[in-house]
Amino acid sequence: QVQLVESGGGLVQPGGSLRLSCVYSGDIFGVRSIGWYRQAPGKKREFVAKITRGGTLNYVDSVKGRFTISRDDGRNTVYLQMNSLKPGDTAVYYCNINQLGMDYWGEGTLVTVSS
Repeated sequence: QVQLVESGGGLVQPGGSLRLSCVYSGDIFGVRSIGWYRQAPGKKREFVAKITRGGTLNYVDSVKGRFTISRDDGRNTVYLQMNSLKPGDTAVYYCNINQLGMDYWGEGTLVTVSS
């Protein structure tokens, strides 16, 4: 069983930055990807960024050039550096691991971008 714990959310002004962290634990053999999704109020959960098993980085178009995903295997942690934040980035951000076709989720961390 895989466990995920996110942190780093908060209130930030437009144009500001935040770094989200996700610590993962448990049996992570066969992991296909590790990444981030988000869900804004009244909207469906959407993909944000991921790192595949082969090391490929993928981003949704709306965050390209502003967000950077990275991974520290020594710390069992995946990060999401978010720069130039916009009000439209306001959402609960969820860490995700896809293991052998099964998705595991953290409980999420709230990011609010507002002046």
